[in-house]
Amino acid sequence: MECSSNDEKAPTRRDYVKYGGAVLTGGLLAGCTSEGEQATTEGTSTTTATSSEATAEDESYSVRMAPMGDVEFDSVPESVFTILNHHTDMVLALGRGDSVNALHGPGYIQSLYQKLTHHLDGVSIDWDGLYSSWPPSKEKLYELDSDVHLADPAKVATAEGWDEDALTEIERNVGPWFGNTLSGSHTAPPEGWADDYEYYPLWEIFGKVAQVFQETQRYEALASVRDSMLTHIEEHLPPEDERPSAALVLFSTSDDRIWGYKMNHPGYYAAHTRPLGATDALSAAVGPGYEDDGRNITLDYELLLEADPDVLLVLGPMSEYHNIDEIRTSLENHQVAGEITAVEEGRVYTQGARRQGPILNLFQTEMAAKQLYPDEFGEWPGYVDGEPYPDIPEEEQLFDRTRVADIVNGDI
Repeated sequence: MECSSNDEKAPTRRDYVKYGGAVLTGGLLAGCTSEGEQATTEGTSTTTATSSEATAEDESYSVRMAPMGDVEFDSVPESVFTILNHHTDMVLALGRGDSVNALHGPGYIQSLYQKLTHHLDGVSIDWDGLYSSWPPSKEKLYELDSDVHLADPAKVATAEGWDEDALTEIERNVGPWFGNTLSGSHTAPPEGWADDYEYYPLWEIFGKVAQVFQETQRYEALASVRDSMLTHIEEHLPPEDERPSAALVLFSTSDDRIWGYKMNHPGYYAAHTRPLGATDALSAAVGPGYEDDGRNITLDYELLLEADPDVLLVLGPMSEYHNIDEIRTSLENHQVAGEITAVEEGRVYTQGARRQGPILNLFQTEMAAKQLYPDEFGEWPGYVDGEPYPDIPEEEQLFDRTRVADIVNGDI
C-alpha cells in the first residue's frame, strides 16, 4: 500500500485504536513512514517501530501479499470478516473459528465443515446464521466493525457499488483488506488490478494469513502434516500409464447443467487432485485451449460420455444441498450418462468443495487418493448422505487426525 502525499489526512479508526489520545494531540499522520523505517520481506512478517522514539509497547507489524502489497496491523485481529471459505477455513485452522463474523453461504459451509470437524476432537464451528457476505454491503461492514476483512479486494471490486474509493473507505474507517481469491483458477484480475496481482499456491496463502494472526507455528505444524501426506502419496503413485482417467464435476440442483473443473491446473481449486496425477478425462474431450486457464467449463451428458472417465468425482454431496445417491440413480437411469465407464463400474464418488482451505484440503486429498487409487491407499469406504466424513481405520488414514486437532487447539 502506498502512502499518500497529502499531509493533511485525518487519523483513521485504527490510529485511534493504536495511539489513543496521541492522535488528538499529536496530529498523527496515518500510515506514513520514511523510507527504510519498515522492512517486510516476501513471506515474512516483521514487528518494527514506526519511529526512532517508538517503545517496546509498539506491536505493529506488516504482512505482504498481492494484490494488497504491505498491510500493517496494529495488533492481532480479533474479529474477522470473510467471504469465500478458503479464507474461513484458514481462520479455523489457526484456532480462531469463533472470530469469524461473516462468510458466503454460511449454512452450506457449516454443513460441510461439521462433517470434517467431527473427526477433530475439541474443534467445533458455529457459523450458521452469520452474515452471508457476497456481495458485501458497505453498511454491513460498518456494522460488523471487523478488525480485518479476509477477502480479496480485487474480487470485491467486481461487485456492484465497490470502486477504489469504497474499498479505501472501508480500509481506513473499519479495517484492512487481506486476501487472495483469484489464485483459485488463475482468473484474470479486473481492470486496474493486473499490475499488482500475483498467483499463489493454497498453502502459501495460508502461510501469509498465519502471519496476520501471528500463528506461524500453527501453520508450519499443519504444513508438515500435509508434506508428510504428499510424500507418502508421491512414493506410492502407480506409473502414469496405469493411472485412471477422471473428471471433477458439479451437477446443478435446479436443471441439467453440469460444470467441469480442471484437475491438474496450478490454481488452488485443484490443490487436492493435482498431486495425484490422474489423467483429466475432460482435457482430451474438450480439446485445444482446455488448459489455458482454470475456469470451469459447461458440460452436457454427451460431452461427459465422450470424455468417458474411469472415475467421476462429484463436488457437493457432503453439504446438505446435494445427495450422492440421487445423483448416482439419475446417472444410471439416463440414456446417455448410463454408458459412462465410471457410472457402469460404480466409481461415482463424493467430493467436498473446490474452494478449499487447509483443513478441507487435508481431508479432500485423502478422499481423492482413495477414490482414484484404492489398491495403493486403501478402499474409499463410501459416503453416506447426511453423515460425517466416513470413519477410516487408523492404519489406512493418510494423515493423523489427532495431530491436526492438537495443532488447531494450540497443542503444537
